[in-house]
Parts: sequence; C-alpha cells; structure tokens
Amino acid sequence: MISMYCEDPMTLDDEFSNAFIARVAGLLDEFHTGNRLTLSELSTRTGLPRSSTHRLLTQLIEHGWVSKRGKTYALGRTPLEWGALARSHDRLHRAAHPVLHDLHSATGLVMHLAVLDGGDVRYVDKVGRGPLALPSRIGGRQPAHRTALGKALLAHTRLHASHPATGCTYPTAPRAENLLSRNEIARIRERHVAHEREESVPGVACVAAPIGNGQTCVGALSVTGPVDTVDTVGLATPVRLAARAVWRALSPSDSRPHLGRSVGQRTNA
Repeated sequence: MISMYCEDPMTLDDEFSNAFIARVAGLLDEFHTGNRLTLSELSTRTGLPRSSTHRLLTQLIEHGWVSKRGKTYALGRTPLEWGALARSHDRLHRAAHPVLHDLHSATGLVMHLAVLDGGDVRYVDKVGRGPLALPSRIGGRQPAHRTALGKALLAHTRLHASHPATGCTYPTAPRAENLLSRNEIARIRERHVAHEREESVPGVACVAAPIGNGQTCVGALSVTGPVDTVDTVGLATPVRLAARAVWRALSPSDSRPHLGRSVGQRTNA
C-alpha cells in the first residue's frame, strides 16, 4: 500500500485541488477526436501513471462522463447531454437578450431570464440594476415555488419539455401540484403570467411569463423591482408580449422583426 502511494502522486486530498481538476480536464480532452483509446494510450498522452489514469476513468464511468467497451474508452452520455443543454440555453439567451434590454429600457426594472432545474430556477440572463440588492445572478439558483419565474415555469412545463424546431430540451420538471396550489396553477395557466410579492426577497415584487407555445415551455422571463414600483396588472401584458417575442425568435418558421423594438413600442403603448 505504501509503495502504491509513493509511485502514484494522486491522493484523496487531490480531489479538492486544482491539480485534480486539471487532470480530469486533461483526460477528457484526449477524447476530442472521437477515437476510442486504451488505458495505456491515455496514460501516455496525459503523462499520468496508469494507476491514476485507471482510478480517474473508473470514477468518470460511474458518473457517465466516460464509457468503456472491452479495453477501450470513449466519452459517455453525460458530456453529450450537457453539451446539448448548453447549446439550448445559448440559443435561448441569444433570442431573449435584446428583448430583455428593451423591456428594461421601457420599465426601468430588472429583467431576468431563467429555466427550470429540478425544483429550482436557474438564471440564464439578468439585465439592469435596481435600488434593492437582489440575490439573483447568472448561473445562480432559487427555489422555484418562491419566485414568479419558477411559478410560471412550474405551471407550464410538462414532464420533459422539448421542442424539435428550436432544439431546446430541458430536464424533467417536478409536478407543479407538489409545489403550488391548484388554484394558483389554474390562474397562471389561464393568464399566462405569474406574480410574486416579497416571497423571495423582502420589499421585492416580480411579474413573469413563460416562453413557449402552450404545449412546450423552454424558459421564462420576468420584471423585478421594489413592491411600490411594480404594477403587477399594468406589467402583465408587456411581459407576456416579451415572452412571445422570444418564442418567435426561437421558432425558425416565424418571421423575425426587430424583437426588442417591437416589444418596447408595445410596452410604451
């Protein structure tokens, strides 16, 4: 046992070090050509001892990042799924960003774009700054049932939402009935808009709308600000129109005017 650790520089402490992350990244990078590789080939290419390489591969196989067939290794399903998810989120971000900017300019409120991640919302974009400190940040998460974004997503997301035209596919959503009352779900689905007042942050209110076509929901956007400046009734239509503009931008069959300008004009009407 002692001799094994002497010849193998990897220890349990490496699991929390930059060196460990670099080794994992370097090992995965060797699969960029798409070729299947043996343990010896991977050890030689990365410069890691065979024992270290084998231990890393074993852990990566357990988590789906690497697959093994006979004596050769290749990328598993997990990086492919994450890659597809990243591309979907990137398309959603690019479609929504100009719309968020125009609605922020028209309202002066903070704009958010988010997707459902299990029982949480994950923020994909954020535009504007308000007088109150908000815990939201791009890449951050909040419990879905405590945010207007999450409520809109929960009420409109079907189990395993996807849309072949846009390429957007997202993880299985929890049942809305487990997190929201049936009356609230019915109201959100009927009006295609969700509200939240001081449920997530004291002094903050939010209005959100789902991005989708009634059959599929790929995300939601919202306006957020102090409770005394957020007109939940007056903002409902502009937020819904913004969500529709984003969905049209994601749908290649629809015409695409300047999304931000059309939303801004309707908001000021």
